[in-house]
Amino acid sequence: MIELNEVTKEYSKGVAALNGVTLKIEQGEFVFIVGDSGSGKSTLIRLIMKELEPTSGTIVVNGQNLERLKHKQIPMYRRGLGVVFQDFRLLKDRNIYENIAFAQRVVETSPRIIKKKVPAALSLVGLAQKYKSYPKELSGGEQQRVAIARAIVNEPAILLADEPTGNLDPTNSWEIMKLLEEANERGTTVLVVTHNQEIVNEMRKRVVTMKKGVIVSDEQKGGYNNED
Repeated sequence: MIELNEVTKEYSKGVAALNGVTLKIEQGEFVFIVGDSGSGKSTLIRLIMKELEPTSGTIVVNGQNLERLKHKQIPMYRRGLGVVFQDFRLLKDRNIYENIAFAQRVVETSPRIIKKKVPAALSLVGLAQKYKSYPKELSGGEQQRVAIARAIVNEPAILLADEPTGNLDPTNSWEIMKLLEEANERGTTVLVVTHNQEIVNEMRKRVVTMKKGVIVSDEQKGGYNNED
């Protein structure tokens, strides 16, 4: 599903954000990527999204070698990914329904299917009644739920979440993690980058710990201790 083999990413000569990383994530897994700032977590996500190119090594996602993807093939590749960011990245001038519908229009979904899928996605995240609201009228937790609805509406094989609870209080953080877990239970492979030690320890999923560009541990049902 996601396979990195000896992947190195240097932003400047001799300074590696990732250094020889090898990682395999199977279909249907739920994996936390943890580590201090600067450990390479976000670089890893951006490489999988093909926002960055590795300096060396290979990345294969859904059977596609990313190195061989032509520029014009990248949008189609990204259709198989759902992405949730810490800062929500909602369109402020559109209501919640239109934010999610936009993700469907990008992939040329028919209007008939959009009318069916957008309300269904909003129902899954508990916001069916707020479809006419604008982002500024919602709490941070509600905005992140909209972001998750947008990420799952196209039924992606892989859901990437980069610090999805970073701007949320503990109650909302747990609600967001529950939604990600539910997406995983429906068959989506979920990869979550987080600093939230309590959530990682409580959820008992696979935990990949990074430090200074390398993987220092990879444990099934692991925990997270960010102390040296």
